[in-house]
Amino acid sequence: MAMNPKMLFQAKERYNIFKNQHPKLIEFGKVLDENAVEAGTVFEITATTPEGKKYTANIRLTPEDVETFRMFHKQQG
Repeated sequence: MAMNPKMLFQAKERYNIFKNQHPKLIEFGKVLDENAVEAGTVFEITATTPEGKKYTANIRLTPEDVETFRMFHKQQG
């Protein structure tokens, strides 16, 4: 499947907007990348709606996940 260059450009624009609106999350991601991205680490995320309903999911990182994180990190560098 070929990537649409226009969609890639739009995704980069959206990422820049997200990064500017949520700088603490981006910094947290950097800390995780430097200190916690290793096989066996569990990432958990909880979303809470305005009404207070909670949704939680987690993943345990595999060696392949670590490789993927490193690949994306190199692209951002």
